[in-house]
Amino acid sequence: MNPADLPPGPDTPACLDPAVHAALRAEFPLLRSCVYLNNNSTGAVPAGAERVLHDYWDTLRTWRDDAWQDWHVGLDRYADSVAALLGAPPGSVVTDANLSTLLARLASCFDYRPPRDRVVITDLEFPTVPFVFRAFGRYGARLDVVGTGGPDLDQDALQARLDERTLLVCVTHAAFTSGATVDLPRLVEAAHRVGALVVVDAFQTVGVVPLDVTALGVDAVLGGANKWLCGVGTAFLYLRPDLVPHLEPAATGWQAGDRALTFQPSTGWAPGARRFAGGTPYPLTSLVSQVGLDLLAGVGVPAIRRHSLALTQRVLDRAAQAGIAVVSPTAAHRRGGVVFLDVPDGEAVKRRLAAQQLICSWRGHLRVGPHAYNTLDEIDAFMDALGKELGR
Repeated sequence: MNPADLPPGPDTPACLDPAVHAALRAEFPLLRSCVYLNNNSTGAVPAGAERVLHDYWDTLRTWRDDAWQDWHVGLDRYADSVAALLGAPPGSVVTDANLSTLLARLASCFDYRPPRDRVVITDLEFPTVPFVFRAFGRYGARLDVVGTGGPDLDQDALQARLDERTLLVCVTHAAFTSGATVDLPRLVEAAHRVGALVVVDAFQTVGVVPLDVTALGVDAVLGGANKWLCGVGTAFLYLRPDLVPHLEPAATGWQAGDRALTFQPSTGWAPGARRFAGGTPYPLTSLVSQVGLDLLAGVGVPAIRRHSLALTQRVLDRAAQAGIAVVSPTAAHRRGGVVFLDVPDGEAVKRRLAAQQLICSWRGHLRVGPHAYNTLDEIDAFMDALGKELGR
């Protein structure tokens, strides 16, 4: 299905101002060729990224060593733009290639000595989290996994496991298997009461669910560009500024030193979150990702959230009408930006929908993740086609 084939009508954008919405849609070429509802997996990339790629190639083609000065400016700008999106001060975010690298670097800061040696997680985490902390078991980390295997998070059970033996609580802001969200203010208060630090994996929410890390008092937040932030290949780590001086990563690199860019031996740590940098960075992904981040910041995450809730509510309403089972929480305050549908032979259904240019994803259930540039008419077109597939 081509978007031009959608039925005539108001094409109501939901909550965004129509002019703002139209301008935003125009920035994403992908939307002209399909109905794209896979933003919880990989977000669309704006056309402005092409100019960044051309400029980067021009630099490589004519190589000049001092290009690194501008590249470092770009890296810092992207990190500080993410910080602003999170309600955090400049210098409190560092970027790297992926979340796994940054989480392992953070995990390397701790001694894991009894009695405070426990890392509490849930059974809804992306595989990165248990894999990293099981590896740190050789250094004394004791992994405590809370959950029942269900799609929703049992926050009461999670908080009941927190005590003076808990060093870290590492949880997803929204589960990649259901979209269920955690009540972060409640969790942070409970963890800090027993002296534990809270590490949040916000990859599934940052850019579509508001997150004010300063107001929350959360200790660390990780996420990345390639989903709701409409970028590519870049992850980030936010650290509570007053916590940073007490953290010294054992997994590190030369750019984390206080004299890194002088090319002299460092004798201490770089200021702020930069002490969590690694070796020589790869600037291109941050430069490309800046384009999408700027567009979304211009709209504002609160407005994006309102729009997202309207579109996911339409998915829920249409699913109820069609008798399609919903795995995600249905309450607005409990769901992220994606709705999970339990359909027979779902992976094959996903492929058949993709052949009609209706794009979603499959992770045990059909995942429908509209973003700020999607419309209610696109939701209806997708659900109409899904209904036909299920009626075959």
